[in-house]
Amino acid sequence: MRHHLLIIDPQNDFCDLPHAALPVSGANADLVRLAQLIKQHAARLDGITVTLDSHHRYDIAHPAFWRGPHGEQPLHTPISLEDVDSGRWLPADPALLSEVRAYLQQSQLYVWPPHCLVGSWGHTIHQELNQALQQWECQRLRVMQLLFKGLNPLTEHFSAFEADVPRADDPATCFDHQQLAALQAADRVLVGGEALSHCVASSVRSLLRHLGPDFARKLILLEDCSSPVPGFEKQAADFVAEIRQLGASLQRSTAVFD
Repeated sequence: MRHHLLIIDPQNDFCDLPHAALPVSGANADLVRLAQLIKQHAARLDGITVTLDSHHRYDIAHPAFWRGPHGEQPLHTPISLEDVDSGRWLPADPALLSEVRAYLQQSQLYVWPPHCLVGSWGHTIHQELNQALQQWECQRLRVMQLLFKGLNPLTEHFSAFEADVPRADDPATCFDHQQLAALQAADRVLVGGEALSHCVASSVRSLLRHLGPDFARKLILLEDCSSPVPGFEKQAADFVAEIRQLGASLQRSTAVFD
């Protein structure tokens, strides 16, 4: 039986560690458990895909993109079409006004602290997990697949596989079946990473939307390797119930290969 491990955004900025931009309670322990799984069962893991949230400081969901009436910048702030039309929040670049309005007609927007900035400590894979991934590559004589998402500053990218509002001028924001050949070929796809309520949920929903609900029966959510953003526990629970109803299963990392 072929096993593929899908790890969503296992990066320092999402860990409950000092200096993290968007810490998720429990994330550090989640990723330590993922590292232990890889070390103990490297021979059983036929492939590993790691997604990396990857942003510029100037990004539609970061403060630098926006200005208020007095030059202020939003933080931990939702921005709606009404906010833009009233002048409460406007793009710092006035040339983007029509594009921003079109975006907000299709998607909600929340302004987060700058996080997972390319080249920064926060963008880096959790240290213990990264060591386990490097060891797996050498032991199995193959490389993990790395998927970068979020580099286009004009659209959010919660799902690892498609932007919230895909852009016709940027294929990297659109769903690409070719990236998923290894996942589709696997008999079981183990899923962990951060955060359960946001990027894990969005990524799995993208897979099911494009690959069909039958793909859910391959999925095993590692329940001790993924945590929700504090305050979003209900959204995480709703997601788990949704995929279980479609045939996915939940297992602890210590029991998945028993």
